[in-house]
Amino acid sequence: MSEVSVRFLGSGDAFGDGGRFQACLQLRGAGADVLVDCGVSSLVAMKQAGVDPSAIGFVLLTHLHGDHFGGLPFLILDGQFSRRELPLVIAGPAGTGERLDRTMEVLFPGSSSVRRRFAVEVVELAPGETSVVGPARVLPFEVVHESGAPSLGLRVGYGGRVVAFSGDTEWTDVLVELSRGADLFVCEAYTFDKAVPFHLSYRNLEHERARLEVRRLVLTHPGPELLANLDRVSDEVAEDGMVVEL
Repeated sequence: MSEVSVRFLGSGDAFGDGGRFQACLQLRGAGADVLVDCGVSSLVAMKQAGVDPSAIGFVLLTHLHGDHFGGLPFLILDGQFSRRELPLVIAGPAGTGERLDRTMEVLFPGSSSVRRRFAVEVVELAPGETSVVGPARVLPFEVVHESGAPSLGLRVGYGGRVVAFSGDTEWTDVLVELSRGADLFVCEAYTFDKAVPFHLSYRNLEHERARLEVRRLVLTHPGPELLANLDRVSDEVAEDGMVVEL
């Protein structure tokens, strides 16, 4: 069984509260590295952490909001200008390919169809169906978060370990199944106790905590209310640069 690490390149919400980068995690240790989510600030986060963007061959997306997928145009253009040759495989919910092309054209007109030295392949993930994406086996679950396309929680097998990602969602019993037996569950806790549609509060998660059969739980995507109440949170809260060894 491989030694696997999970690095939080970005652990923040959409608005950079607490000075955090947007959602981006790096799985390492099973051959090729895999990113989970790639928010707008992720290219900066990678370069600050000393991660070579052109060495990232696989990106898994939970959903298509800018703070989770909006860094992809920058990752692709960085590869183009740095003469990248390694193919890039992006796996996300239905509509990922179309949304990526439209976003690239808004930000950098003509960039979606330019010739590159490397291939970009988009794989669309279907809830309930396992997909093999490079070194990862990915089982998606549909969660409750409006994003103009299905929003997914991801159960990822990598290097003999299982890492579950809630993505953004309000509480749903799907999270129990998604995370069951996982070595690590990376779960959103956007607020402390304030109810925000399509997001999870820490109080709500705490109420359901006994149902989560996970070896380790790390909270992510904190907003200002959660950050103001960290002394009242008994679970781990991720920070940019944090590494979890599995």
